[in-house]
Amino acid sequence: MFALLLHDMDIFLAFNGPGVKGTCEGAAESGHFESLKYAKENGCPWDEATCRRAAEGGHLHILKWAREKGCPWDRFTCHGAAEGGHLHILKWAHEKDCPWDTSTCSAAARGGHFCILKWACENGCPWDASTCSNAAACGHLDMLQWAHENGCPLNVWTCAGAANGGHLDILKWAREHGCPWDSQTCDGAAVGGHLEILKWARENGCPWDDWTCWYAAYRGHLEVLEWAIENGCPSNTSTNGAAKGGRLEILKWLKENECPWDETTCSTAAWWGEMEILIYAHENGCPWNEETCEKAAEMGRLEILKYAHENGCPWDANTCSIAAGWGQLETLKYAHENGCPWDGRTCRAAKESGHEEILQWARENGCPE
Repeated sequence: MFALLLHDMDIFLAFNGPGVKGTCEGAAESGHFESLKYAKENGCPWDEATCRRAAEGGHLHILKWAREKGCPWDRFTCHGAAEGGHLHILKWAHEKDCPWDTSTCSAAARGGHFCILKWACENGCPWDASTCSNAAACGHLDMLQWAHENGCPLNVWTCAGAANGGHLDILKWAREHGCPWDSQTCDGAAVGGHLEILKWARENGCPWDDWTCWYAAYRGHLEVLEWAIENGCPSNTSTNGAAKGGRLEILKWLKENECPWDETTCSTAAWWGEMEILIYAHENGCPWNEETCEKAAEMGRLEILKYAHENGCPWDANTCSIAAGWGQLETLKYAHENGCPWDGRTCRAAKESGHEEILQWARENGCPE
């Protein structure tokens, strides 16, 4: 939350204090010069992120002022200028000896800022394969071709990026120019839901693995998932992908088509707070174990922990120690009050993690140390 209009800044600082993190960063990003000056005059801290956000937002006057006042910068200032498409800022920063690295070129490629990529390259900015993979993923074939012609390397992520972005023309070009690929190309197509690309990749010998179906299930791309399974793609972990993504209809389809599931399906649903998934899985015979309660306790999923316990899911002392270590007092209370065992690890986990309230409560309720 940023109170970036000057007349709001007094109220903002009164409620939040002068040390609130991100105030200067937000003012710089939005181009509110007077707000930034006022914040600094009233004790707000800043760091390298202030310069980065000013560069990313295209606010050279703010960047200059911040530097004059001693604000630090790092390689992310050039990265931000490149990502935002602000060549004039990148030039100024470079002239003032701002550091840069391969992320500058890769950011330019991701944003489709061809002139920035060319200028950076011509002025000695390093690059690596991430420049090509970003250009491929974002559909910038001309940039990819130019980068490759000028010595930027291709690797498996170039093909994977093209597949993920849905750019069949780029994938074909990359393969025609000797770019390697692996199962991540099929995985990328599955993530993006690009069945045509997945089919082409398979027809041309691209390998796949369990992750292809996992990603299709996770992202809810039933058409891709169905085709992949029908054509022999392994699907041993697909139910876990559906559980993590909260894809109940996908999980039902997988169950109807006899795809395997195991205890990880339930624990994954518990971890990500997917109650509907957990209920369906349990009611339809999916096994569970102590890890379901552990994951619910760890993430503070009280309702899921209640459901699991009330429906016979086992738990042990790990449930309490994990809840304590992650600062989840409510799930710890529920577990203890409902008969979950605990041991010295509960207090130790709370102490080592700095959760004094939990440590005090555990001691007051008889937890051994």
